[in-house]
Amino acid sequence: MIENSTGIILRTRPLTETSLIVHWLTPDLGRLATVAKGARRPKSPFAGKLDLFYRADFSLQRSRRSELHALREVSLKETHAALREDLGYLRQASYAAALIEQTTELETPLPEIFSLMAGFLKHLPAHPPRPQTLFAFEVKMLSELGLQPDFEKDRLGPDLKQLLRIFLVSDWPALSRVKLSDRQTTQLRQFLHGFLVYHLGKIPATRGHMMP
Repeated sequence: MIENSTGIILRTRPLTETSLIVHWLTPDLGRLATVAKGARRPKSPFAGKLDLFYRADFSLQRSRRSELHALREVSLKETHAALREDLGYLRQASYAAALIEQTTELETPLPEIFSLMAGFLKHLPAHPPRPQTLFAFEVKMLSELGLQPDFEKDRLGPDLKQLLRIFLVSDWPALSRVKLSDRQTTQLRQFLHGFLVYHLGKIPATRGHMMP
């Protein structure tokens, strides 16, 4: 059975000398993995179309025996080339992708999380890498997972509670105007780290490499 979707590439890895496994985030099919046969050959029809955080329309043929499906065609829509101008952007985007992979099930529709990731990737290179960008992604992601912090019960000062509310409800352009003090950055980092670990059991190790 052949299906069509739009997706963001979360991760790729070699399968053989010539083929590639591509992990997608889609709004309608959820997270899924495909095999791009021959994608590592120089003259492959997939050449230049499959890389981290590329957005594309694609078709796949469902496998009846596994969760690894055959990638048929790819029409590239966005490469997010600006992300490759700073390693900090790629690190933040990779952390977001890892958090999505850890907290969502395979092949379950994820329209809200797809929209969240798409907006995050578009916003990232608009400013130098900043911790509040990840804080906002984490708070929005927690809300989509049904794990939104209880701002009234958590032991936080009124300024931090207000910042968390802003992270939750504001769009990315509005969030770009938020300024944090060093104290607020440290306290928010510690609070969200503890909250994520408590509710998720663990978090991607790369988070610690990007936080002050």
